[in-house]
Amino acid sequence: MGERGQTIMLALTAFFFLGMFATFPAGCFSDSNQQPQSKKKSVHLASPNRFGSSVIFPVQGNVYPLGYYFVTLKIGHPPKLYDLDIDSGSDLTWVQCDAPCNGCTKPRNRLYKPNNNVVTYADPMCAAVRYPGNHKAKDPNEQCDYVVTYADHGSSLGVLVKDYFPLHFTNGSIIGPRLAFGCGYDQKYSGPHSPPSTVGVLGLGNGKASIVSQLRTMGLTRDVVGHCLSGRRGGFLFFGDDLVPSSGIIWLPTSRNSLEYHYTSGPAELLFGGKSTGVNGLLVVFDSGSSYTYFNSQAYQATVNLLTRELNGKPLKDAPEDQSLPICWKGTKPFKSVGDIKNYFRPLILSFTHAKNVQLQLAPEAYLIVTKQGNVCLGILNGTEVGLKNLNIIGDISLQDKMVIYDNEKQQIGWTPANCERLPSADRDFSEGFSHHYALILPEDFPATYAS
Repeated sequence: MGERGQTIMLALTAFFFLGMFATFPAGCFSDSNQQPQSKKKSVHLASPNRFGSSVIFPVQGNVYPLGYYFVTLKIGHPPKLYDLDIDSGSDLTWVQCDAPCNGCTKPRNRLYKPNNNVVTYADPMCAAVRYPGNHKAKDPNEQCDYVVTYADHGSSLGVLVKDYFPLHFTNGSIIGPRLAFGCGYDQKYSGPHSPPSTVGVLGLGNGKASIVSQLRTMGLTRDVVGHCLSGRRGGFLFFGDDLVPSSGIIWLPTSRNSLEYHYTSGPAELLFGGKSTGVNGLLVVFDSGSSYTYFNSQAYQATVNLLTRELNGKPLKDAPEDQSLPICWKGTKPFKSVGDIKNYFRPLILSFTHAKNVQLQLAPEAYLIVTKQGNVCLGILNGTEVGLKNLNIIGDISLQDKMVIYDNEKQQIGWTPANCERLPSADRDFSEGFSHHYALILPEDFPATYAS
């Protein structure tokens, strides 16, 4: 759940609690062990091409002014379309639920309508969203509830369900695996700005509840996620490793610690203009659910001081009247793009001290925006002030125009510069089916395989 414009929506600290807060409203579900009423076709998952394919999704959105990136997924049989934020900072996918729904932002016909497909406490997927010390159900047939809480204190409460996700793989097959996700019937949004225009969140974190992890368990893809976010608008997202380049990628090992579902690495040292700032030991989290990048107080203040000193004598003045972000500057005339002012700023670098020669380069385009008023603003914020303590979040602004790969099989993150405005050329014919209008393809229209 990324920021919406100026709202801080960090999908960073997601915790799941089973049955502690609410029971699904009575009468909304019955016989939760029943399967959805649909014509199922057999599936052969143990094929010679096991783990041999990927799925690609076009991405829409931008860092500014929209404030998030999203994809459109098909769910159900027959399928309906749902716009979901892409969020590598949490692993549970959820959609707003017609059950009824508190805090939902869409009309009822745009909400997900469950149909006797609740996941029970006995299901292994329920254990995948459990948190140590949680409530233990007395009845294994009890519904599997969840609560996901975000760092800005927004949240989604609901029940785990399973339904079909028709997916078009790069090897030409179309398969509808039955996957678990959250049906959120009570949403809360924090901050003074409008709620998001999307209907839910696509969790891309490295927990077992993620869609990609479930696909891997079924033998359909590798447990690899990648995204390429354009600095102007749009991009693409992929599951599986078909699109991972064979060379030219900078790989960084991920850390396993208390941030179980997040892509964490460290420690890192902060450099400015190629020189040490004296700030080191930074714990870094890669989070596509955050529009902006967040440094802890020490790194943030060092960055602001160095930029202020660097701009001394240059034709930029403070612009406190521009409330787009906490720190903005104006020139003698409005700027049209970051390209107009990037020569006034030096690159920032995160140098990962436990990985030889691994650096994340943050050019001015990776930490500045130009506002509607034509001012330039710092897209690095003080994470300590918003409750992130000592964590440092690499958000969308710093991930733009790079292919970023989260390889859960090898426990590493990779990135390389890329043109994110075009889908991979090898799949040009395939991508036409995901045009701007997202034509609905019903299961009867193709030789699909449905998997339970």
